Amino acid sequence: MINSLLFVRLFWRDLRANKKRMTLTLIAVLWGTLSIVLLLAFAEGLKAQFAENSKGLGEGILIIWGGQTTIPYEGLGKGRRIRFYPEDLQEIQRQIPEVEKVGADYFNWGTSISYGKKTISGRTNGLFPSFETMRAHYPMPGGRFINDLDMSKRRRVAFLGDRMATDLFGVEDPIGKVITIDNMPFTVIGVQVKKQQMGSYSGPDNNKVSIPATTHSAIWGNLRYNNLVIKPRDVNQAEFVKSRIYEVVGKRQKFDPKDKAALSIWDVIEGQKMMDKIMLGLQVFFGVMGFFSLSIAGVGVANIMYAAIKERTVEIGVKMALGAKKRQIMGQFILEAVLICGIGGLFGILVAQGVCGFFERVDLNNEALTWLGKPTISMTIGLVTVTILAFIGLVAGFFPARRAASVNPVESLRYE
Repeated sequence: MINSLLFVRLFWRDLRANKKRMTLTLIAVLWGTLSIVLLLAFAEGLKAQFAENSKGLGEGILIIWGGQTTIPYEGLGKGRRIRFYPEDLQEIQRQIPEVEKVGADYFNWGTSISYGKKTISGRTNGLFPSFETMRAHYPMPGGRFINDLDMSKRRRVAFLGDRMATDLFGVEDPIGKVITIDNMPFTVIGVQVKKQQMGSYSGPDNNKVSIPATTHSAIWGNLRYNNLVIKPRDVNQAEFVKSRIYEVVGKRQKFDPKDKAALSIWDVIEGQKMMDKIMLGLQVFFGVMGFFSLSIAGVGVANIMYAAIKERTVEIGVKMALGAKKRQIMGQFILEAVLICGIGGLFGILVAQGVCGFFERVDLNNEALTWLGKPTISMTIGLVTVTILAFIGLVAGFFPARRAASVNPVESLRYE
């Protein structure tokens, strides 16, 4: 306890004796800490926002389109177009137990969508109930998505994208209202919650009308799906599921399962993994840049420690003459360097928290900035920063401390 109090008194004495130099050093540490924390916080916010944006398309899914054969098969020539029919979807569901959910799309562009005196030309999709979770078509409170009963009874019900709902109804509640699609009445059963959507294959979901796939097929006479959407039970089995899809659909449509051009598969799972790697690389890059910024402050800490040793040469000699060990002399100066880094780092973290809090409370009302997310200081960032500060403090204090411990007691007593 006495040694700790003495150490604090000595540190406080040096602080008062070298106010300007110590203040500049603390500011340098503060700035370096602020830089690394904010860089990591912005990277964390960007990573979280990109993860949220990628969920807008759907998580853990495969989106499949028909392609064109390039290999002759069973007497059939190459160059045949592959189209999807309800039987293909049924066979995938029946023969591939590794598939959890299946669904398909019908597209119809340029349909006339009206409510009251408002008419717009938009996109009408025929969807399956599984799209609610597979493609993140979640309804706002008070509404619902298409269900199995809508499909079996071919009901004329419509689920609106949030932008489509605003364009048609303004601030009026759309639920239960009747719209017309190509002069045919449909009852609005739900409105999609607002979401950020980083990827799409037929346009953004917020600007379309979704109706039951069976209703769409009955009205417009579409027998072929535009695409299939498949969700494996386990994302780690995605490659196996893709190979099985080639086999099952290939057997039914008469094409070689090795003919990869016959189907076009958008592996959203692989894309999300790749994005995670990119975000991790970005975080590491920001962390390295912040580390170098903080290292410059460490040079300042080392300089002030060298100056302190020079000014306290006599004091060091007296201590060593009275029996102080080299490790005790080194320990004192290393602790002082760590304390300087700790104080400057603490203020840096507090300032960074204030900056992040400002971004959290302020609504920037800018779509581009919304996509970048808001800076977030996580527990990982705190641990990384504290670790780097401790490392910088130890390195900045070690070499000056080693010089202090190598002082000759006899010569130091004669030092002026």
